[in-house]
Amino acid sequence: MLHLLKIEWLKVKNYRTFWIIFILFLISIIGVNYVAHEMVQNFFDDRIKKKPGDLVIKMLIGTPPYSFPQVWQMVSQVASYLFIIPGLLTIILCTNEYSYKTHRQNIIDGLTRKQFVTSKILMVLVISVITTLVISLTALIFGYTSGTTFTTDNIHYLGIAFLESLNYCLFGVMIAVLFRRSGISIGVYFLYVVVFDNFLFWVLYRYGGRSGFFLPVDSADNLMVMPVFGELQKQIERPAFEYILAACISWILIYVFVSYQRFAKADL
Repeated sequence: MLHLLKIEWLKVKNYRTFWIIFILFLISIIGVNYVAHEMVQNFFDDRIKKKPGDLVIKMLIGTPPYSFPQVWQMVSQVASYLFIIPGLLTIILCTNEYSYKTHRQNIIDGLTRKQFVTSKILMVLVISVITTLVISLTALIFGYTSGTTFTTDNIHYLGIAFLESLNYCLFGVMIAVLFRRSGISIGVYFLYVVVFDNFLFWVLYRYGGRSGFFLPVDSADNLMVMPVFGELQKQIERPAFEYILAACISWILIYVFVSYQRFAKADL
């Protein structure tokens, strides 16, 4: 396993484009949450001070979203809107293997096809772990600056953020292995995640009940709800959390299985 990680490290350590995009993504987690904090937290604080009895505001906000323990959920949810970026990064890294024929060289040098795909999965795991660590650090920063007492209540949302990041990235790996070319893979990935998945969700929600919550990307996205609008979102009929979680994990396993099978049977 360490040998496979070392091989992946050698491929990316001097890849400037990867590091620029990945570092900007990590910085954006803090930046986007800062913007959300200014737009949501301060706005509602001001409204509550002016109208302390405003039931609408209380219904929308519940407790301050960037205070403990809500901060774990809020930061994770806001950061999740950026997970398409590491997904695209994994596509670029995987399709580069085909573009520069390094996947063939790896097999010639002694890697099995299974090990090659495993190295990509390990890379995704590392990216998701780093992403989760940055989210946790961001939550701690905002939580402590809110002046509230530290608590690990709701910290399980960090695990959900990890699963969501894993879902997006492994979906990207599968798309890259299926289509091979970077332009086509990025186009298919972007169109599905941004357009088709959302379209299918609302069509299924309107005509198929709650089945839309079990779509590949939506099964990850719907593991969390924005705490600011939590009371309103509770009015939406949703499947039990356990079912959505099972669907998300199932899709992750499907991505892995399809990637292994495709690379094992495809011509190099």
